Amino acid sequence: MREVTIGPWWRISAAVVLLLAASHGVANDAVAGEEGSDQVKSLVDATILPMMQAHDIPGMAVAVTWQGQRRVFNYGLADREREVPVDDETLFEIGSLSKTFTATLGAYAQAEGKLSLEDPASRHWSALTGGSFDDISLLELATYSAGGLPLQFPEQVTDQQQMLDYYRDWIPDYAPGSHRLYSNPSIGLFGYLVANRLGEPFPDLMEKQLFPPLGLAHSYIQVPDDQQPHYAWGYSKEDQPIRVNPGMLDVEAYGVKTSATDLIRFIEVNLHPQGLDEPLRKAIETTHTGFYQVGGMTQGLGWEMYSYPLKLEQLQAGNSAEMALEPHEVEPLEPPQAPTGEVLLNKTGSTNGFGAYAAFVPSRELGVVLLANRNYSIAERVAAAHAILAGLEQEGDQER
Repeated sequence: MREVTIGPWWRISAAVVLLLAASHGVANDAVAGEEGSDQVKSLVDATILPMMQAHDIPGMAVAVTWQGQRRVFNYGLADREREVPVDDETLFEIGSLSKTFTATLGAYAQAEGKLSLEDPASRHWSALTGGSFDDISLLELATYSAGGLPLQFPEQVTDQQQMLDYYRDWIPDYAPGSHRLYSNPSIGLFGYLVANRLGEPFPDLMEKQLFPPLGLAHSYIQVPDDQQPHYAWGYSKEDQPIRVNPGMLDVEAYGVKTSATDLIRFIEVNLHPQGLDEPLRKAIETTHTGFYQVGGMTQGLGWEMYSYPLKLEQLQAGNSAEMALEPHEVEPLEPPQAPTGEVLLNKTGSTNGFGAYAAFVPSRELGVVLLANRNYSIAERVAAAHAILAGLEQEGDQER
């Protein structure tokens, strides 16, 4: 039985891949007869299908961009009850991967002269004046370094007035800019303040002013009625159909629903921002700027960055629960700067029923997106993406 070898991490027999492919209804958009397309499909199938089987993932969409070409591969079901297959228009919740869009919107506002990331937060919400946010910048909110805002709001914060009271009463545990603690109320407030400054609702800014110039035609904060048939159901730990619950600053922190086709387009824009209008190009470049380091990770605006190539274990450590739940003292980069040498940028995202991951390497014109309608292990997502990136590079080396 012939074996397909995918980098040093994944080995699976070709017969098993074919069996799993049949059970999960694999499809892809590679152009028939295109040189290298079969190898890419084999690589992605051999990486994704066993993972879907192991974690009982109903459906996935995986996209890669490599050497200027795009592939999208669809697996399984977007809706088990109605037996709707995943296709190129299927919309997935991407959870905290949405933060890269929120960051881009804020950087876009700066590039257009509407605000500065160095502005004190209270400048853009007068109700915060006189409290802790006089001494906390928009940038510190966007990079989780405001001084210890928690991962989530307390349960009792359920409306606008309670949210305002929470922020007005909040006292930092650390000096602003000194520690990182991953936080939805932190970057969520950043997005809220950007919308305040621009004078429009956050969903409208994203859907009307950011997504269109990025070339994203199937990305939403609020999925419209005519797109509801494309909106996948997520599946909970109890295997029940589920979608994201509303919460304070949910749309700013984890509110994007998109397709793999649109998300890989966003990755391609990040790989090649030169064709964008000047303010948006500057915004993308700002999101790739490093502001501080924690261990081997450099914190950008939305994106998290690593020197490349890197070991899988290092990438998994940077995306671990310990990094998300514990405070870490930071090493500021003064002045802020893009990492030198080759770099991988990445971001995870989850809701109760969905799991997402994206990673790309600008110097090698290489990127991957994984979208699933189950919240499965982040370590497994990272391993799968790492394997696909390594396998694509291996394929490129053989062609050269």
